[in-house]
Amino acid sequence: MLELLQNFLTESSFIPHGHCYLWKPNLVWLNIISDSLIALVYYSIPIILIYFVHKRKDFPFKLILLLFGAFIVSCGTTHVMDVWTLWHPTYWLSSFIKLITAIISLYTAIALLPIIPQALALPSPAQLEAANCQLKLTLKELENTQAQLIQTEKMSSLGQLVAGIAHEINNPVNFIDGNIVIINEYIKNLLNLITLYQKCDCNLLSEIKAYIEEIELDFIKEDLPKILSSMNMGTQRISNIVLSLRNFSRLDEAGKKAVDIHEGLDSTLLILQNRLEGEGNQPDIQVIKEYGNLPKVECYAGQLNQAFMNILNNSIDTLRESIIGCNLLAVNVKTTDNQQPINNNPHIRICTEVLDTNKVIIRIADNGCGMTETVKQKIFDPFFTTKPVGSGIGLGMSISYQIINKHGGQIKCISTPLQGTEFIIEIPIPIKSV
Repeated sequence: MLELLQNFLTESSFIPHGHCYLWKPNLVWLNIISDSLIALVYYSIPIILIYFVHKRKDFPFKLILLLFGAFIVSCGTTHVMDVWTLWHPTYWLSSFIKLITAIISLYTAIALLPIIPQALALPSPAQLEAANCQLKLTLKELENTQAQLIQTEKMSSLGQLVAGIAHEINNPVNFIDGNIVIINEYIKNLLNLITLYQKCDCNLLSEIKAYIEEIELDFIKEDLPKILSSMNMGTQRISNIVLSLRNFSRLDEAGKKAVDIHEGLDSTLLILQNRLEGEGNQPDIQVIKEYGNLPKVECYAGQLNQAFMNILNNSIDTLRESIIGCNLLAVNVKTTDNQQPINNNPHIRICTEVLDTNKVIIRIADNGCGMTETVKQKIFDPFFTTKPVGSGIGLGMSISYQIINKHGGQIKCISTPLQGTEFIIEIPIPIKSV
């Protein structure tokens, strides 16, 4: 064994390979540089393969890559030995390294055979395209799922809707209830008076006059019609609120129907009336209506009203923020005195008109804090919201976009920081098929 090892490392039995080149410098250096570069490249390839395997832990052919790496390293070593044997004729060692290289290459070739079917089973570009089509179908299913989320958002909006109706109904009910107590007392007094008259006793004339003065009969005669009128106004108000709720929800009109756009806007504003009223020392939000002469539009009325509700709610939120003071960092505006601009005259302007005889244009503009370009680009994205956690799930504007798109129309957002926001809705006449 020791003798065999000595034979591997001995140099006495052979002459260096450089003698074959007659030690011509140009030829020797050409071989040195060529073999060194080849060896350097060979040694760099396994490093790349190891890095790839480390990063792609899911790669299924790691063993083959490692065998390729060992094969390439052994090939590089044979070129190193070619440089070494120019001066040191250890040809047994050089031949042994070549034998190792041959064994590794043979084993690599054998290991490749069962992997070839697996490699052929990898998807082709056409199969990848088919998978991409399948993904598109899946995306369509996700959009249908999102439609179900629309209903979830609708239920979320129902809380605001019910709160607004309760607030509006509460006021007329309160003054009706209070006036009923007064009317009850008046009627009781009048009945007592009638009872006295029914006695028909002239001696009681002075008593009747005294009682008339006590209950202030003249005032009752004057005030009773006013109370009844007030009660009538209250009941009429309740009727209008209920009618507005019905017009807003359109529960009995699931399909398309020709409706008055202004009626839907007014119903939505009436439901949002409590949000338009100022809280504490805050001013009321004024609504300026500039309605044009619109024809009836064939649409899904309930859904369109929901879009109006979402847009108006968005405007009210930003106006409430502007009353307190716009967040300068949020709107990307710098001032020298670090003062927060405060809006003392919050208002929403609603304009409607007919464009080119085939489109209805609805503009809903506010003078709130406005938006940055980044926010404006994402305003219609699902689940995007600038509100605090718990204040919304970011579907309102996305749903509005889908509803308008379903009607064959489009919605645009124009906004500048500290200069307000305007939503422009275009709905075709008649409705386009989508």
